[in-house]
Amino acid sequence: MSSTLRWFKSSYSSDSGGECLEVAHEQRPPRVDAVHLRDSKNPAGPTLTVSPAAWRRFTGAL
Repeated sequence: MSSTLRWFKSSYSSDSGGECLEVAHEQRPPRVDAVHLRDSKNPAGPTLTVSPAAWRRFTGAL
């Protein structure tokens, strides 16, 4: 899965360590079907997949 997704992290993140979350949107235009999350320090590790609605609720609460 992760090799076919285009992962990105916040422009506020730096390469000097810390806790970073990477996100990839799985989409079939015109909609996003899933949002994938992973630890940037462990890209081969587990991922969490949530619905676009759940991701909007989460980011809206921040």
